[in-house]
Amino acid sequence: PSKTAVWSAHLIMEVLQEAGLPDGVINLVYADGREAAEVVFNHREFAGLHFTGSTAVFNGMWGTIASKIGHYKSYPRIVGETGGKDYILADETANPKQVATAITRGAFEYQGQKCSAASRAYIPTNLWEEVKQYVSDDLATIRTGVVEDFSNFVNAVIDEESFDKLAAVIDAAKASPDAEIVCGGSYDKSEGYFIQPTVILAKKPDYITMREELFGPILTVYLYEPGKLEETMEILDTTTNYALTGAIFSADRSRIERMTTRLMHTAGNFYINDKPTAAVVDQQPFGGGRGSGTNDKAGSVFNLLRWVSPQCIKETFVPATNYLYPNFLEA
Repeated sequence: PSKTAVWSAHLIMEVLQEAGLPDGVINLVYADGREAAEVVFNHREFAGLHFTGSTAVFNGMWGTIASKIGHYKSYPRIVGETGGKDYILADETANPKQVATAITRGAFEYQGQKCSAASRAYIPTNLWEEVKQYVSDDLATIRTGVVEDFSNFVNAVIDEESFDKLAAVIDAAKASPDAEIVCGGSYDKSEGYFIQPTVILAKKPDYITMREELFGPILTVYLYEPGKLEETMEILDTTTNYALTGAIFSADRSRIERMTTRLMHTAGNFYINDKPTAAVVDQQPFGGGRGSGTNDKAGSVFNLLRWVSPQCIKETFVPATNYLYPNFLEA
């Protein structure tokens, strides 16, 4: 596991063992990622990789495996669930309160530290003032603190490295002529690594926080004029190479159908009038394509089939004793 997830991995293994999982079915190995990869990827019996992590690391692993393909006994199965730049798109008929709630829950739950978290939003100008006010009202009441207190909606980010990266993003937005902090914008690591839920208003659709994964409680909004939905969907589709989750909001069924069709390849998990998070394992298959992974849908039969190797068996109960087929005998 990651060095920042050692304890949780240990607890999960304890739960599985206590539930009766036989030894050896799952092996938990504490090791540096690079050192482990050096051993695993150089072994002739290496058969598969199921990876959850950054796109850059997965790309590196894929390249390493490809360079050693002739060394392996079989072609390794490779599954990746990597990054995301997940979106919310509202049209001018959407309900502002519903959009705001999706932003608050989708972007700031778990401090935005999940690959499905909303990280960018495209809002029509006719809705923006209401949406902004609702989000601001939400953030004014959000409780922040330790994870042991379940009434806290926002907790600390996972480590100092993440904190420093997110703080730098906020500072850059404050200093940029192309961005404006409209909610939040503060941070504090005097006791824990706390980033205040932050909303950035981008003046350009390709502002850096509209393109790059942040993995924290920061959402960037780009405003578009009503009537320019098609152009906005084109921007959404081409701004980033990720395609993990996305959500649309509209009260117009024909527009919902159009948006669903146009944005087909922008999200492996697509939500209509709901936040782009909280796929339930074993109920809602999860995964994305493009730069977000191989879209093998964790928690579903689609993923399971990736790891099986079918064998077809034929048994003949009356074996042939003459090599000639019947048509030859007739001749």
